Amino acid sequence: MRNPYTTNRNRLADVIAAIQVMATYKFYKADHSTWAKRIEGNESNGEYWKTIFEDHPEFFRLGGGRNKASLVWRRNYQKLYNVDLEEKISREKFKALTDEQRVRISRVPLSNDDISTLINTAINLHSSEIDHKKDSRWWVAIVSGLVGIIIGSLIKVFA
Repeated sequence: MRNPYTTNRNRLADVIAAIQVMATYKFYKADHSTWAKRIEGNESNGEYWKTIFEDHPEFFRLGGGRNKASLVWRRNYQKLYNVDLEEKISREKFKALTDEQRVRISRVPLSNDDISTLINTAINLHSSEIDHKKDSRWWVAIVSGLVGIIIGSLIKVFA
C-alpha cells in the first residue's frame, strides 16, 4: 500500500506547514487556493494542497463539496470564536447574532500544545513509514549475497 509520507521528499514539511497555518488562521475552513496562499504565498497551487489534504485524512477533512479543507482537531470545537475580536464568545451571544454577524464566527484556534502534538504525530508517522520501508528491504542483502556467491561459483567453474 502506498504511503503518502514517502510520495515526495517534501511531504512531511508540507504537512507540518499546513498544520501550523490551519491551526491558527482566524477561519478554520477555507478553499484550497486560500490555503495555498496562506501556506506558501501562491494561490495557484490549490490543487497541490488539495492532494495533501486528501492524502492525509488523519489531519485534514474536505467539506463544502470537497472544495474546502479544515484541520480535523479544530473542527471538533464549536463555532464560538469571533475572528474580529479574536476571542471566544458565549453560546448565548452566538444565538443573539444575526446571520451576517455569524459569518465572522469560526472555531477556536488551536493552542501551541495542540499544534505541537499534531506536528509530533506527523513526524512519528513519517518516521514509522521510513522504518517500515527499511524493514521491507531485508531481503535485498540476502539476494545480493546469493547472487555474488552464484557469480563467484560460475566464474570458478568456467575459469
